[in-house]
Amino acid sequence: MSGSLPATFVKGFHDEEKVRRMEYRQLGSTGLHVSKLAIGGSPLCNLFFDDYDREEGILMVQEAIRSGINYIDTAPFYGQSEVLLGQALKDVPREAYYIATKVARYGLDPKNMFDYSADKARESVKRSLERLQLDRVDILQVHDVDAAPNLDIVLNETIPVLEEYVQAGKARFIGVTAYDVDVLKECAERGKGRIQVVLNYARYTLLDNTLLRYMKDFQKMGVGVVCAAAHSLGLLRNAGPHASHPGSQEILAVAKRGAEICQQRNVELGKLAMYYTMQLDGAATFLIGIPNRKLLRINLDAIFDGLTSHEQEVLQYLRENVFTKSYSWGSTLSTAKLLK
Repeated sequence: MSGSLPATFVKGFHDEEKVRRMEYRQLGSTGLHVSKLAIGGSPLCNLFFDDYDREEGILMVQEAIRSGINYIDTAPFYGQSEVLLGQALKDVPREAYYIATKVARYGLDPKNMFDYSADKARESVKRSLERLQLDRVDILQVHDVDAAPNLDIVLNETIPVLEEYVQAGKARFIGVTAYDVDVLKECAERGKGRIQVVLNYARYTLLDNTLLRYMKDFQKMGVGVVCAAAHSLGLLRNAGPHASHPGSQEILAVAKRGAEICQQRNVELGKLAMYYTMQLDGAATFLIGIPNRKLLRINLDAIFDGLTSHEQEVLQYLRENVFTKSYSWGSTLSTAKLLK
């Protein structure tokens, strides 16, 4: 759906022309129509990114929403992200956006990173609402269910707490996130009717198409799919990944070759990667961490105008000569060192 105005449009606040150019898709059975591009909150803090600029982050969020992006995803794990969003959203009409946050993943120490207990989930949601300065969120998610000791604790202890918040009117829908698509599918099946949204990251990119394995299954269940991390946690960009990226030497070498080719041809690999991922049928929205307005505009350009003929040629060359097979770096737990 593009050309028409979504339910989140606020006259006098939005850039109507950009909103009409944005594509909106139904998020599973929720009834929400979400923008094709969504904002991920992980770069909006100084916990993971040395070049974090708080004021720039606030301006980026506000410009993103005015430009038609109506879906924001964050988490307690992302440091001060919820606090920044609370500041950024104070001057934004509440009806102009949907926001999702998470429970169950917290500190940076891998030994104490996850807690799926009911008490911690209850405490976490209360704190998230305070940090966001909101009386409700649209979606509450269990963060990385593939790191749980088993899915029984997720389904029988964590999710019931989220259901309490839905019943109390402090949330609308429940979701789960994971890197491992097999676990994500199993959780969605076992929680059918209780789980309305799944978020999967870095599994439909130039490096990895594993999400395709179960896309039709999620659709049949009426579960909305959020496809995140088109850049494979920083791998697919000209600047290259963070030094602690969990990918194997083979994956790192392939991504580096792709970046070098793009640099030689004066093209940004990140834009090609985002464009490629956004061609996936079945996903409702494509979530990307955007720290500043410059990168926001690059990604909006990919949405609104697509690729130039030169960029299309480079993307085709990369697909035929560099990114020729699917790679995986292992598991959710292996990403912990990326964020230390």
